[in-house]
Amino acid sequence: MDLSTTYLGLKLKNPIIISSSRLTGSLENIKKCAKYGAGAIVLKSLFEEQLLADPGKLLDQDEKYFWFPEAVDFINDHSKEQGMKEYLDLIKSAKAETEIPIFASVNCNTPNEWPKFAAKLEDAGADGIELNISIMPFDSVTSSQVIEDTYIDIVREVKKFVEIPVAVKISPMFTNIQSLVKRLEGAGADAVVLFNRLYRPDIDIENEKVIRKNILSAPEEITQPLRWVSLLSGSVSCDIAGNTGIHSADGVIKHLLVGADAVQICSVLYKNGVDYIGTMLDEIDAWFQKKNYSELSQIKGKLSRDDKNAAAFERVQYMRKTLTD
Repeated sequence: MDLSTTYLGLKLKNPIIISSSRLTGSLENIKKCAKYGAGAIVLKSLFEEQLLADPGKLLDQDEKYFWFPEAVDFINDHSKEQGMKEYLDLIKSAKAETEIPIFASVNCNTPNEWPKFAAKLEDAGADGIELNISIMPFDSVTSSQVIEDTYIDIVREVKKFVEIPVAVKISPMFTNIQSLVKRLEGAGADAVVLFNRLYRPDIDIENEKVIRKNILSAPEEITQPLRWVSLLSGSVSCDIAGNTGIHSADGVIKHLLVGADAVQICSVLYKNGVDYIGTMLDEIDAWFQKKNYSELSQIKGKLSRDDKNAAAFERVQYMRKTLTD
């Protein structure tokens, strides 16, 4: 059975990519993911703040730094250099110890200064870079246009410094996702990941406090990325990876049927263990055999090419008949 696919210009032995998380932050876990069959791995994210010295933040946080500004330089330079070295070493080790593509990840929200560091990720051996861009409109001044333009600026700046492919992981919180993805593609993005799962605070009403409860995704969340993978797969040239709510072989197959080049999984491995990658691959293989398919290309985008299915994904509201039948 040939489950190979192409993502970010690279041939993956199968479409299952392990998404950026604590699971991909150590060499030991990376090797486990590769051992149980992962097609590729996205390393735990570096944060933009780790790559830039920001004296202003320290001065704001603690008055003592105002009187000892040299301490600011030392703290920022040390943490930045140490963070970079550890991350670059992880890339090098992961490449040396595995035979699958290794993608670096950067969590960022501005195009300022840090993109030049992307060249070091490439030099360390990263096969690609995933930009996890998270810009939340927490004020009433920043317009949606400014936010979208910032995404484009980040991609353009990073592409100035690297030759390796770049993917952009976005959230579903945009007025026109198709328009944004086309702009990202025009700016040089080689792939988009749909979607980033944002932090979701909850309330403990007994103790009247904010809590972190919904950390892991649920299978029911698969429908949102599934819709947009389907709608985008026939209208953009960049690669598409589905992400969020993929907890089984069925979830992987669904994304392939609507046109995904690959999928990213994370929460399911926290729930079932890293060896569950192998279980999912076995179940995908069994489904292919049952359906008499011999390679992934036979099913990729099969459903999204049907106009009737496209209409179903474009529908916004339920029809009354659907609720009563």
